[in-house]
Amino acid sequence: MQTSVIEKHPSLKKGPITVRPFFDSVVQNMGLEKYGMAIFDGIFHEDSLGYIEHNGVRRYLTGLNEFAPEILLIENEEEKAAKIKDIRETVSILEKMVASNVVDPKDPEFWNKVKELRPDNDNFWGKITLRISNTPLTLDMKDPRDIIKLRAIEAGGFSIVAKSYENARTMAVPPKFYLDKYEETAVSKNEPRKLKNKALSELQKMFEKNINKLFYVAKVVDMTSTQYKKTTPNDVIYNNMDKYINGESYEKNYKRASQTFLDASNTDMETLKIKALIMDATYYKYLVLREGVVYHMESSTTLGKNIAEAIEFLKNPLNDKILGALLHKVERDWL
Repeated sequence: MQTSVIEKHPSLKKGPITVRPFFDSVVQNMGLEKYGMAIFDGIFHEDSLGYIEHNGVRRYLTGLNEFAPEILLIENEEEKAAKIKDIRETVSILEKMVASNVVDPKDPEFWNKVKELRPDNDNFWGKITLRISNTPLTLDMKDPRDIIKLRAIEAGGFSIVAKSYENARTMAVPPKFYLDKYEETAVSKNEPRKLKNKALSELQKMFEKNINKLFYVAKVVDMTSTQYKKTTPNDVIYNNMDKYINGESYEKNYKRASQTFLDASNTDMETLKIKALIMDATYYKYLVLREGVVYHMESSTTLGKNIAEAIEFLKNPLNDKILGALLHKVERDWL
């Protein structure tokens, strides 16, 4: 029977499943992030299983409730039926393991015959807790209660544990812990590195073959864009962009920095140059932001409500006179 539960989770056969402390080196957490800790050393957090209460009845967030909103709201009937089948088969196996109660998943009276794992059973679910610390907690997939905890974590049943590393990274308020599945976590952790390596590869390519474009990319991604002149040594630009991509500049999150750099490097040359032009023209006060619009001082012309609209305005051949005037002034500052 235990083998059947494991077969429902192929990832269980590819490495251990653990609950680990989550920390981000660029997010302050009382200095603990410097030491790879989520909470102070020696401290334990004990979290009870969450529930939804309606008319005095508690329905726990178990991941094993076919009447849960996330199941009932599935529109695809085949997908919903598959989810319900999985839940019933898993509950049937676990019910036998924890209560020696044999219940056929296909029985029309299935839930009436389940004794322990009914989603509203306070006596059972109220005792399901997680006690976790900075030391990773390995879930034993031969232990039915650990299998139950796994399903509950995947359903969001424990408030301080994210269902995956990727989920933890994207949460508005970072959790203290996350569920670490061997291959899944490895993939998530490698994504930012792959992005950074791709950005560094693009940097090297532009440095060797298109230094003119790299000049404009640097102006677009760097907050201090006016430091770059046509006379700026290429190696200085390269070094600054290398630091930027690696999160060693004003943007400390190297994933965001890498994506910003790649977005700029994938922009066509005309748009890139005009965007750089607008940024520096704003710094030198040839353009100003006034009452929510980009305003050209010399001609008293509104270019748009934001940079994107200003770029389209200047790309329009009808506005070549204003574009030429801006280029004449800004390109002098680039010498």
